[in-house]
Amino acid sequence: MKSYDVAVVGGGIVGGSVLRELTKYKLSVCLLEKESDVAMGQSRANSGIVHAGFDAVPGTLKAKFNVAGNRMMQAYAEELGVKYKNNGSLVVAFSEEELEALSALKARGEANGVPRLQILSVGELREKEPNISDEALGALYAPTGGIVCPYGLTIASIGNAMDNGAELYLDFEAVKIEKSQNGFTVGSADGREIFCKLVINCAGYGSGKIAKLAGDDSVKIGGRRGEYVLLDRESGNFVSHTLFFAPTKLGKGILVSPTVDGNLLLGPTAEEVSENDVSTSAAGIASILEKAKKMCPAVPVYNGITSFAGVRAYSDKHDFIIEESAAVEGLIHCAGVESPGLTAAPAIAEYVVGELVKRRLPLQKNENFCGTRKAEFYFQSLSAEEKNKIIADHPAYGRIVCRCEQITEGEIVRAVRENPPARSVDAVKRRTRAGMGRCQGGFCQPQAAEILARELNIPFEQVRKSGAGSELVTGAVK
Repeated sequence: MKSYDVAVVGGGIVGGSVLRELTKYKLSVCLLEKESDVAMGQSRANSGIVHAGFDAVPGTLKAKFNVAGNRMMQAYAEELGVKYKNNGSLVVAFSEEELEALSALKARGEANGVPRLQILSVGELREKEPNISDEALGALYAPTGGIVCPYGLTIASIGNAMDNGAELYLDFEAVKIEKSQNGFTVGSADGREIFCKLVINCAGYGSGKIAKLAGDDSVKIGGRRGEYVLLDRESGNFVSHTLFFAPTKLGKGILVSPTVDGNLLLGPTAEEVSENDVSTSAAGIASILEKAKKMCPAVPVYNGITSFAGVRAYSDKHDFIIEESAAVEGLIHCAGVESPGLTAAPAIAEYVVGELVKRRLPLQKNENFCGTRKAEFYFQSLSAEEKNKIIADHPAYGRIVCRCEQITEGEIVRAVRENPPARSVDAVKRRTRAGMGRCQGGFCQPQAAEILARELNIPFEQVRKSGAGSELVTGAVK
């Protein structure tokens, strides 16, 4: 049984950011993830919005970490080679009552420390977004809002941590957390065990379960399913800002937003669920399209290429739970991290390690820490001359696999070989975008699977779409 100073439970953006922060110090650390890949929960089905920080109630952890994380995000993404865009956010009012509410939202944001908030007239709004509805009366403009790839940021954070010595355990569903005088023994469903001095609970929707396993029954987690519709890149320039309706008690409502990869994203819905149900529904999609058309009547919904859903975890405190357990010494919670958790993650990580871990373990700087990572999109961003130079040395970069996204064999091979390594077709998709275009993998999936079989040195029949039981084929027909 291997021993570590710290085990992080949960491979989402919060767990990944905490793991990376830990590797800045001379600590032995590992990440325990119950799925077959990282970024499989909230960090996969996420709107990718870098929130400015005007929503959260002043004085809450949401407000504190949202504004701090927003300030950190551009540099954080750049270090990790992940696309980020400061496109700004607009909260659009459709009634006199909502128009009045924008002033209260602006005051809340200013109390939280959000800079340069501005109430726009309908004319100013239309100048920024010509496709906005004629029914719109004005908007709150937050120029510090942005967009980022949520799963890309998670994968890069964990990959960078692994490059700096962190170890990753996949398919490690924790079913036992035993506290002893010196630390914790954490056991998985398949019988594996590790020992650690501290456990950091970043398990998202499962964080209540992890807390209870360790002996803390105080973390109560609920879930809201959110469905999304993604439109083709052809529609990516339909709006330039992230457009919100006025927020409600269930969340920020349906948004219309560009993505950093040039698509247009609509959603999410908000439906209370009692399990981690990520199915989509005709009713959910119809609701998204109806509300998106209220925001922008001409939104090109005919360009939809896929829909997906995720479950957003929230605590009964309706705020983040970022603290050491009062019941179990050495158990640190990062729980109930709903929106704006993606934005807040780098700031949460800094606080958890710099304040909470520091109380239990001595922190000595790791002089060998390297916080940079080659950009995920580096090959596509090169000039033709630079691409040809790489192709001359590595011919795989000259073979297109995914025509929709122009992804090469070389990029897929890189995804399989670098940290955290891709082990399935969907894992390749999240790292390279092969299969994320209009055909949704209809043409490139077989070739991506062949590359996986070759690189992993496994029979083609063992290549999976995602986790266990998702093998693409059962055998040869001739």
